[in-house]
Amino acid sequence: MQLKKTLFSMAQKGALWVDDRLHIGKLFASTAGHKVPKSSGSWFYVFGSMTLVCLMIQIVTGTMLAMVYVPSASEAYTTLEYITHEQFLGWFIRAVHNYGSLFMVVIMMMHMTQVFLFGAYKFPRELTWVSGVMLMGITLGMAFTGQVLRFDQDAYWGLGIGIAIMGRVPIIGENLIHLMLGGPDIGGETLSRFFTLHVFILPGSILAIIAMHLRLVLTKGINEYPKPGHQVKKETYVQEYETIIRKEGVPFVPGAISKDLVASGLLILAILACALIFGPKGPGGPPNPTFIDTLPRPDAPFLWIFAVASLLPPELETPVLLGMPAVVGLFLILLPFINGTGEKHWSRRPVSVVSTIMIWVSLLALTYLGATSPWSPAMSAWKEDPTPVEFLEHRTPLELQGALVLQAKQCRNCHAIDGIGGKRGPDLASVGTRLTSPQLVRQIIQGGGNMPAYGQNLSPAQVDALVAYLVSLRPEGEAPARDATFPSNKKLAEAANQ
Repeated sequence: MQLKKTLFSMAQKGALWVDDRLHIGKLFASTAGHKVPKSSGSWFYVFGSMTLVCLMIQIVTGTMLAMVYVPSASEAYTTLEYITHEQFLGWFIRAVHNYGSLFMVVIMMMHMTQVFLFGAYKFPRELTWVSGVMLMGITLGMAFTGQVLRFDQDAYWGLGIGIAIMGRVPIIGENLIHLMLGGPDIGGETLSRFFTLHVFILPGSILAIIAMHLRLVLTKGINEYPKPGHQVKKETYVQEYETIIRKEGVPFVPGAISKDLVASGLLILAILACALIFGPKGPGGPPNPTFIDTLPRPDAPFLWIFAVASLLPPELETPVLLGMPAVVGLFLILLPFINGTGEKHWSRRPVSVVSTIMIWVSLLALTYLGATSPWSPAMSAWKEDPTPVEFLEHRTPLELQGALVLQAKQCRNCHAIDGIGGKRGPDLASVGTRLTSPQLVRQIIQGGGNMPAYGQNLSPAQVDALVAYLVSLRPEGEAPARDATFPSNKKLAEAANQ
């Protein structure tokens, strides 16, 4: 008995010595032990902690995968095959990472929905909301870069659609594509950049903003459960909140954490169950730029974008695909500054409730269509743009037929003519000065670089017409491209004079 007392006394003194230097007790009291309104210990308030659990799962499983994954165009797909089929429990780690990402996006959206409906974005929690919006955007970026790192057919052509959208940005579209890909083609440098984003830059940004987000939660408090008719007024709210904390506040740990623990436990079980039952996502065949994948479905968080791109008429593609994210993001950031006071309870805010229902129904419907419908995005906005007149004047009938082939086969989705069109391939305005007829025939039929092979998609007559038109595309006064293996007429004349 005396020995037990001695050991207990030594342990107690040791704990007090450590606490006196690290102030663990004060740190706990100001963080996990900080007081929150008793009414916030509700099932509606569990989504924030569940999102944090998803992030921890992603960090652990992502670290395991990064130890084996090789971000190289020649080895990335082989690496995933090895992880999936040969590495011990590799398939399970990949599956947990995949479903952890999906759950994190969905739960974060539910968290933002709850915050919006409960008016928790209002004064004095404006920056708490703004940091949450930033976290949502970066989380979507994490999901997209993770899909690219899979580097299978879906990832390759899904990135192609992303490039097509990025190329529509006015003025800087081409520069953004080069920044994204690390060059004109999807290749090894592309993977290196996306790997750096996915493993270092975006996770670091998330951790930094989460630190700020949690700091704001601690300093500005957790929103109390809203009451109908109770208005938020800047002059009185802080004092009212302090009164609530003083009268009915409870420490978050252990007073209000019980439901968070239960919800987080169920979340972990759900992620593990999905991983065991459904397995990992892909890889769905090695990326092959010569095979034109007509159905490059993205991962679940982006299926609604896939559906929108497929359903939009061509004239609306650019304004919607570029304008909608910018408008929505700006609105979400400005929301607490536009509507930062007044009623919080959803029953007194019918416009907010109807808007939320419409957004969720639209997202779910578009996601379902994106997952089940047998179509793919045409992305044909540039196909509808007329060819500039100066590139059609003084052309032969065969060359004009080639101009029609260029339009009909959607070549301008990847190639621009005098800056009008896609940015994925080189501008064709002066292609006649760079490539000869035989070189153009080989490029069109066999493909090469980042260009698919169209030998099975064009008839010989269409190839002849297209090549005739492309050869004619050169600035006035400039000679057509010449095969370097043959001497020029000038050199032949000089040789004859000698």
